[in-house]
Amino acid sequence: MDLFEKCHNWTEARDLMASGFYPYFMPLDETEGSEVTIGDKRLVMIGSNNYLGLTTHPKVREAAIAATRQFGTSCTGSRFLNGTLAWHLELEQRLAEYMGKEAALVFSTGYQVNVGTISSLVGRGDYVITDKDDHASIVDGCRLSFGTLKRFRHNVPEDLDRVLAQIPPKAGKLVVVDGVFSMAGDIAPLPAIVEICQRHGARLMVDDAHSIGVLGGGKGTSIHLGVNDGVDLIMGTFSKSFASLGGFIAGSEPVIHYIQHHARSLIFSASMPPGNVAAVSAALDVMLEEPERIQRVNEIGDHMRSEFQRLGFNTGPSQTPIIPIIIGDQNATFLTWKLLFEEGVYTNPVIPPAVPASLSLLRTSYMATHTNDQLAFVLEKFEKIGKMLGMI
Repeated sequence: MDLFEKCHNWTEARDLMASGFYPYFMPLDETEGSEVTIGDKRLVMIGSNNYLGLTTHPKVREAAIAATRQFGTSCTGSRFLNGTLAWHLELEQRLAEYMGKEAALVFSTGYQVNVGTISSLVGRGDYVITDKDDHASIVDGCRLSFGTLKRFRHNVPEDLDRVLAQIPPKAGKLVVVDGVFSMAGDIAPLPAIVEICQRHGARLMVDDAHSIGVLGGGKGTSIHLGVNDGVDLIMGTFSKSFASLGGFIAGSEPVIHYIQHHARSLIFSASMPPGNVAAVSAALDVMLEEPERIQRVNEIGDHMRSEFQRLGFNTGPSQTPIIPIIIGDQNATFLTWKLLFEEGVYTNPVIPPAVPASLSLLRTSYMATHTNDQLAFVLEKFEKIGKMLGMI
């Protein structure tokens, strides 16, 4: 069979395009964070991970522009060779201090952090144990490692205990969980997970992509839950609260040093461009100088979750400014997305395999810069469409 035959035979996306219900790869003509323009249509954006609204903050913008003027648009090489600037090292030191760890290492994307960290640490004879709802980048890092992958039921520490008990005691073990899960907005029970890992001699890595800038005064899930010393590695990304592109891993200095010299996704990729590095550093300044943004995004999350529940929507286990509206049926999810879009609300439809077959949903997420009028507009449109479709 011709390798490309499956490409010609796959029509699912084209069928959605033809029906007018295709919601992906939609080009934004203008964006001001909490509102976007697509064609001639203005929409309130509740599908972004720009939690603190810093992509348009003057200090962050100017820092990126100034760095680009000084150093150009790219380092044109990997961190391993000619792609390390003094600014990379300065940012790593600042991030380590901010996260309460000895050292940190920045990568060009958050995806590369998980792929490189896990695949470099977990070798033959080792085990990597993940929550079943972990992000795809964690799954791919496990696949690229030479270790054995085990999984436990989502946010069920007792099942993690059961899985670890079945692994040879002398084997190397790395448990990897999301701090905040990106689809449901729920928080990992880290205190219980830390205790179980320590009892079984397992190391713990937490993907805090969606919690840095949101929980723990902005420092993430382990600070929020008071177990930072019990978490060995903390991963963060720059494409969300940090308003840039890239990511980092923070932990003890010997472990970070090892990852730096063994993570293929770091060694064989070009480094973060100067403008992105400067934007992250400026965003960190804003987080420290304007803590009210962190308070505001959490207040908005609590308000919207409460209001959606009052209207009768199923918000699942959300505990954060990520609030799913669980619909269940895939076609009904696309229809709801389309009607909301026409009413001026931008959401993200999420269908299998990103969620279980019966849990298709609209993923909504909120920013510190959303106004009360914008939030009221969103709730008004959800109520209108929800009643029209018999959802509430």
